[in-house]
Amino acid sequence: MNHLEIEYKTLLDKEEYQSLLPLFADTELVVQTNHYIDTPDQLIRKEKMALRVRTFTDQAELTLKVPEAVGHFEYNQNLSPEETEAILQHQQFPDGEIKNLLISKEISVEQLAVWGSLTTERFEKETAAGLVALDHSLYLDTEDYELEIEVETAEQEENFHQFIKEHGIVYKAAKNKIARLAERL
Repeated sequence: MNHLEIEYKTLLDKEEYQSLLPLFADTELVVQTNHYIDTPDQLIRKEKMALRVRTFTDQAELTLKVPEAVGHFEYNQNLSPEETEAILQHQQFPDGEIKNLLISKEISVEQLAVWGSLTTERFEKETAAGLVALDHSLYLDTEDYELEIEVETAEQEENFHQFIKEHGIVYKAAKNKIARLAERL
């Protein structure tokens, strides 16, 4: 489903992460791997966009994030197992809105390739503050912890700050996952 994504995040240390785990005792751990895609000359990054295939145990989706005045607009396309393999193993992209958007921006889909992958163990829960995600991510020789809160409007940023204050979390600026992975290459 396509939607506007507005989220606020902070990096966590391991102790902060562990202190938040009890809040998610009634939720299921989801393991997901993001496979980030671009052209050799990084045309997608230069447009300030991000393209990924996100795989789960039993499904996958292709996502293109396009910057907006606030947040990012996410275009999502569910993938069959065959389409997922075609992208990840053979750089063959399925027809659809995302492929059409890339072509409209003169990005050659024939040149697209996976440049990095990041696996996240995620707990997610709907709260009064918004959709809260508690992440433990593993990539290259790195692991990190992150708290994200996705909200409906930019005016709800205060919900994020109130949530971390109530839980004794010290705010630490967090780049998005794709940027953190790129920095480690």
